Amino acid sequence: MGAINLKPAAENIERSRIELLRLMGHPLRVEILEKLSEGVKCVSDLEEFFGETSQPNISQHLGLLRRAGLIDYYMDGRLRCYYLVHPAVPDVIKILKKKYVEDLEPPACCPVTKTGKYPGGRRR
Repeated sequence: MGAINLKPAAENIERSRIELLRLMGHPLRVEILEKLSEGVKCVSDLEEFFGETSQPNISQHLGLLRRAGLIDYYMDGRLRCYYLVHPAVPDVIKILKKKYVEDLEPPACCPVTKTGKYPGGRRR
């Protein structure tokens, strides 16, 4: 898996978005990205935050996110300090954290025929 292109050509935009969502499809990776959206974190910071998650497991996810181009790191002595690179990540994190209290409004009629009336109940 290669890095996500930060400025994809028009034909690659959909693939890039799907790849971003796929990478964020693991709960630990979402939490890692959420923590990094707050600022630079070292592996030891993440270990402390995640508690029972092992350092090798955290490092595996960090490596995957880095190879994909979502994050990068710099060395501070012996510490690897990770930070966000991909500009869409903070936006996605913000949406995931948002609390929605109501469903969307139902349609007033069929958008194709412009007739009919929405019955009000959801079909299950």
